[in-house]
Amino acid sequence: MKKKMRTMIQFPLIWVITGLVFLGVSSFITQRMFTSTEGIMSIVLALAGSALSIAIYILIMKLMAGRKVQELHMQRAVSELVFGAGVGSLLIAVSALIIMLLGGYSFTWSQEHAAGSIIALAIGAAVVEELIFRGLFLQAIEKRGGSWIALAVTSLFFGLAHLPNPGATLWSSIAIVIEAGILLGAGFLWRRNLWFVIGLHFAWNAVEGLLGIPVSGIVSQGFFDVKLSGPALLTGGSFGLEASIVPVMISLMIAIPMLIRAQRKGHIHSRE
Repeated sequence: MKKKMRTMIQFPLIWVITGLVFLGVSSFITQRMFTSTEGIMSIVLALAGSALSIAIYILIMKLMAGRKVQELHMQRAVSELVFGAGVGSLLIAVSALIIMLLGGYSFTWSQEHAAGSIIALAIGAAVVEELIFRGLFLQAIEKRGGSWIALAVTSLFFGLAHLPNPGATLWSSIAIVIEAGILLGAGFLWRRNLWFVIGLHFAWNAVEGLLGIPVSGIVSQGFFDVKLSGPALLTGGSFGLEASIVPVMISLMIAIPMLIRAQRKGHIHSRE
């Protein structure tokens, strides 16, 4: 009886649903807390909520999935976070610069900003979304269908998850599937480390928001006011940078070498 119970608990769908519920509840509570504050305090609360989410994830993986949580090993945390943040910052900075040089963006200094709130939201979104999509979903699907199927399915659902956002279109979701879903999935498969994709995801949202560009349709009061000019395919329109063709192309240029490296390192798994 105990063996059957243990087998049932370790079934991927069970620990994925459990993780999704607990992470969703903790994220909802902590997000309400840090969005009601400003400045440094909002960042502190976001970090505290993220620590709680990480603890929940580790407990579920150890107690239910019955495995070590190497993807969150503390020994590599700082270096992987910094590495990922560097990749994410470069991606957004280069994309915004290209769009600006093509006449799509013009920046003027803003008299007011909400940098603390932008950073806090970026922290919360990066941690929870990566724990769910690259942590729970990708690894559960990978266990049953292999790495390629897991990458395809999680990328698709990551794009669909952003469809309810303000200003979202079918194209913006397709763009997110390619530029974010595939890139973040490729980053995880390459590094086999959640800290890396958390850092990348955080920098993506934070830099974009601090520049004053809408983040997946959510308007941010960054250091600049951004004026758009030209087709939405170039600027991303009201949805923001993610709906521009520029980061789609740059993301693929980054993701493909990541997947090649992942294959060479033996990190692409076949179906068990």
